[in-house]
Amino acid sequence: MTRKIIHVDCDCFYAAVEMRDNPAWRSIPLAVGGRPDARGVIATCNYIARRYGVRSAMSSAQALKRCPQLLIVPGDMARYREASAQVMGIYRDYTDLIEPLSLDEAYLDVSGQPHLGGSATLMAEEIRRRIREEVGITASAGIAPNKFLAKVASDWNKPDGQLVIRPCDVAAFVAALPVGRIHGVGPVTTRKLNSLGILTCADLARWSLADLVREFGRYGERLHALARGEDDRPVNPTRVRKSVSVEETYPTDLPDLEHCLAELPPLIDRLRARLVRAGEPAVRGLVVKLKFADFTQTTVEQSAQGVELARLACLLEAGYARQAQPVRLLGVGVRLAEEGQLPRQLPLFDTL
Repeated sequence: MTRKIIHVDCDCFYAAVEMRDNPAWRSIPLAVGGRPDARGVIATCNYIARRYGVRSAMSSAQALKRCPQLLIVPGDMARYREASAQVMGIYRDYTDLIEPLSLDEAYLDVSGQPHLGGSATLMAEEIRRRIREEVGITASAGIAPNKFLAKVASDWNKPDGQLVIRPCDVAAFVAALPVGRIHGVGPVTTRKLNSLGILTCADLARWSLADLVREFGRYGERLHALARGEDDRPVNPTRVRKSVSVEETYPTDLPDLEHCLAELPPLIDRLRARLVRAGEPAVRGLVVKLKFADFTQTTVEQSAQGVELARLACLLEAGYARQAQPVRLLGVGVRLAEEGQLPRQLPLFDTL
């Protein structure tokens, strides 16, 4: 049976809750984030602010340079969790197969469900209407035969829109899809793909699996499948997020430890913003990842209960000492504590 997957993504979620509760803010550039004088980071912003180039994970100071009239307000996780619980309650009226990705987005598998004649498109429309009427915010949705395409589709007509990709339309839709629209393909990978003459998934599909693995390592296998619209991952309602991380591949290798340490603060800012979006889960450990110029890589871990620059800098120094050569990729992340899990001592250093 062809699966029917809906990906629902609430539009500028934190900012939407703030505008709902403060109607005067609906017509001004608004962001939720930290103070610009305290290395604050933007967690999210409304669409008015986005017209000025403000975006998530940007430093609050940079956001104010782009939009001097921007109002930055601190987040209120209690209200955001309450709104998220209302949204999740709506989802449960249509299926038990719900995989939350964060407070504001989730996959729903509605295959074989009887609601609205079994139409996933009509279910998505009704879910979005109920979120608007019962929660007071808007959401966008994508409907497709798999998770990859549903997520792409939910971003297609934002805000407050939806797109359905029928099974018979998959081949044509994917062929024309720019590779930069593939979830997980960031600016650096997009530039590399474009430099190889790969602009769309049709271009990508002409590459063999072996050639993609040679150029992109194990991620080449994923690209080979996505270029054909293939994604057999099930919607997993018991999925537990175990880590949160960010990484950056640099156009020019970082030549020494000093340059690596200089790149650490912006990575930490992005990590903190992502943790806010994930609902500020409890942390049990820190991780630093390095990929060197010769493509060898190492990770260093240490137990911790929060994101600390000094500790991450020590881990970076330890990891760099293992090769002491130019670095092409840096990553920082956290291991998350399971609910009710007490912090435990991890090995000081652990190579994966």
